[in-house]
Amino acid sequence: MDFELNDHNKEEFPPAHTAEHLLNQTMIRLFGCGRSHNAHVERKKSKMSFHLDHKPDRKEEKEIERRMNELIAEDLPVTFEFVHRDELPEGIQLDRLPADASETIRLVRIGDYDVCPCIGKHVRSTSQIGRFEMLGTNWDEMEHSFRVRFKIVQ
Repeated sequence: MDFELNDHNKEEFPPAHTAEHLLNQTMIRLFGCGRSHNAHVERKKSKMSFHLDHKPDRKEEKEIERRMNELIAEDLPVTFEFVHRDELPEGIQLDRLPADASETIRLVRIGDYDVCPCIGKHVRSTSQIGRFEMLGTNWDEMEHSFRVRFKIVQ
């Protein structure tokens, strides 16, 4: 079937972009937060920011990195599904899509771990990502924003 999707004007580095999906879901599961409110994901290094209720301690930071590498090693399949915007599975939010988003939405699934709308490029399975290396973090107390800086090592 042919689906008409929005134009995509970005050329992602598939391993880092797929890691972005994993990190979003990892943060949701570990901290009960939403998906990243600010992300800059690139080949050499990336950063993503999350609104949290507290500044994670060093143990929590290590757990993020451990969990990410565990998920990568699980070799979870990355699959795509096309659905009409009126037939989205429960919990899928479209608030980050452009106002003129198409009627057909492409959902990206990473095993049973994460699913979200996305038209970017991804690897076929998480083992193709490489190793997730946390470079550092920053905490903004005023905004309660936690920034994770990382790179993907292949």
